[in-house]
Amino acid sequence: MTNEHDDRPDQPEFEPVPALEETGTGTPDQPDTVHPAGSKSLRYLAASLLIGALCGGLYVFAKVQPQWVEQKTTYNVREADNGELVYTFKGEETPLGEVVPYAESPLREEALQQLQGNPPVSSQWVVETLQQNGEQINRYSLLEPRSHFGLWSLLPAVVAIGLCLITKEPLTALFSAIVVAAFMLGRFDITDAVLLPSLASKSVATILLLYLWLVGGLLGIWSRTGAAQAFAEFMTKHFVRGPRSAKFVAWLMGILFFQGGSVSVVLVGTIVKPVADKQQVSHEELAYIVDSTASPIAAVLAFNAWPIYIQALIFVPGVSFLATETDRIAFFFRSVPLSFYGFFAVASTLLLSLGFTRLAGPGIRKASQRALKTGQLDAPGSRPISAEELRTVRVPAGYRPNVLEFFIPLLLLIGTAIGTFIFTGTPKVNWAFGIALIVSIVTALVKGMSLGCMIEGIGDGLKGVVLASVVLMLAVTVGGISREVGAGMYLVHQLGDRIPPIALPIALQLITMVIAFSTGTSWGTYAITFPLAMPLAWSVAVANGVSNPELFMAVCFATVLNGSVYGDQCSPISDTTILSAMTTGCDLTDHVKTQIIPASCAAALAAAGWTGVVAFFV
Repeated sequence: MTNEHDDRPDQPEFEPVPALEETGTGTPDQPDTVHPAGSKSLRYLAASLLIGALCGGLYVFAKVQPQWVEQKTTYNVREADNGELVYTFKGEETPLGEVVPYAESPLREEALQQLQGNPPVSSQWVVETLQQNGEQINRYSLLEPRSHFGLWSLLPAVVAIGLCLITKEPLTALFSAIVVAAFMLGRFDITDAVLLPSLASKSVATILLLYLWLVGGLLGIWSRTGAAQAFAEFMTKHFVRGPRSAKFVAWLMGILFFQGGSVSVVLVGTIVKPVADKQQVSHEELAYIVDSTASPIAAVLAFNAWPIYIQALIFVPGVSFLATETDRIAFFFRSVPLSFYGFFAVASTLLLSLGFTRLAGPGIRKASQRALKTGQLDAPGSRPISAEELRTVRVPAGYRPNVLEFFIPLLLLIGTAIGTFIFTGTPKVNWAFGIALIVSIVTALVKGMSLGCMIEGIGDGLKGVVLASVVLMLAVTVGGISREVGAGMYLVHQLGDRIPPIALPIALQLITMVIAFSTGTSWGTYAITFPLAMPLAWSVAVANGVSNPELFMAVCFATVLNGSVYGDQCSPISDTTILSAMTTGCDLTDHVKTQIIPASCAAALAAAGWTGVVAFFV
């Protein structure tokens, strides 16, 4: 006879142990004695770091002059029917406006080096006349002044990451980093000068609409109707036979939703959590699988918005295979086989889902054994980022859950996201979750749920994601203000064009890993790094006479692409990291600490692969 849980390892039966209180680390027999982050030494360390960082921020404001550097981004520019010069970016045509010769711009590197005070303008379009194939052509670029404070630019990122790991309190860590960065920039009115402009941005509005209202509302409705539980029981009965197959389903969902980023994380985490919880898959394992099959798979199966966005950042004058938009997109896809980190990251999660935990690191192995032996899905003393409201099913008396209440909204959600991507080039995720929420509400009302009970369910869902939404909003603010203090720009400018070709790929990988980890964004890292890294790679290739410059450029391109994915995936202030923890019910710090080891192993293997390609084929 077939065992219903035939993919479980042989082990003795254990009775589940009740979950420990979130505020302590004790056992049922031994009461709490120490708060998870409350030992005196840790409190003193956190306080010392914060006080020192605040003093450092004031010192930078008073004594350190910003170093201004030129950032040039070249676009494909054409003349529209009305005679205006326009460029296309993210599918939209925009007029250039006034254009000045590059040699007259106050934002060029030579002028910025002699600058006293702030630049006179924030951006400027410039034109340069170049010789290409015996003809004169005009090259149009957008110049933007960027500044940094040297090594001090890394201070806000150090505070955010350090305090998050020490205190396990992401809200405190992120807000502290914002205050430190604001001090460095002289913005002492934190509310009006920093928080309000960030809260008024499109990024934060999207977080409020999508992750708080739509996702929270949908999860709350599913909890109240029992739809998620019915889905878990259906999957357990027909497809899933234990933790191994539950993890494989999670991995497979991550591969299917290859759009990348927060979209994939929210979809996959929402779908697989009920099944994984029922099969006693630890939240650390599930969060790692969800996170590691989001952006890494998008860099491999790049049939998404990534090529269109990135191609505008990699133009290099005089390089024929990067001359046009079509050439650059083709170059992107030719470089996909070199996305070693993406391949290794996806492969490592597949091995984990199949039960091979040896390469996953001690944190993942310990979490897996704990869940199997004790039934505890979270570590003792952990504080999951999702609230209790989303972990409790409260179906009204007389209401009969049906698995279709999960499947129909889910199919509409997926169909809307994919359909809008096919027809518009951008997945309308807000539409997708909005339609799923409306259908779930109407279905519940038609089946007899009272309006008051439904509103309570939506309210529970909103309360369940408030913490994660606030953390996301602060993370967006930290990322923006970190770019203003110039952390990424400082790191990129540490490279020189005299670096040997075999060392450049790893150098670019490490720098982009640090930038993305410090700012919590891969796309923001691309905007900083690609316009500088690609010309640098070409100049290094020409200066050293490499035999295959296009392959060398492809390797450097892949290191920037993949290094940024690693940093974004592992950063505690990244939206995908936070959402992975939220949708899977994992403690944010536990997720960061357990996934960084297998992710770093994949990054090390990728570095060896890129070095080998340069050594033997370039």
